[in-house]
Amino acid sequence: MARAVWNGVVLADSDTYELVEGNVYFPPDSVRKDVLRPSPTHSTCPWKGEASYYTVEAGGAENKDAAWFYPDPKPEAARIKDHVAFWRGVTVER
Repeated sequence: MARAVWNGVVLADSDTYELVEGNVYFPPDSVRKDVLRPSPTHSTCPWKGEASYYTVEAGGAENKDAAWFYPDPKPEAARIKDHVAFWRGVTVER
């Protein structure tokens, strides 16, 4: 089981997840969409492809680009398509 928490709010909770390079990638249906706002930020990983970001808004505060996902990953990373990972102060327990 894995859980992502920030500012006292559970952002994601799942019995299944993907672990890649030490990061927990939560299945899309386990993530609270109401706390995520699309961000214009993108980054590129040589083997996973282009990542898109979300800003987390929870508990009355904002955490810019604290979540990311791969909407169209390279074949080597297909298993994390649309899965969401967190950083920037978000606590991920597993």
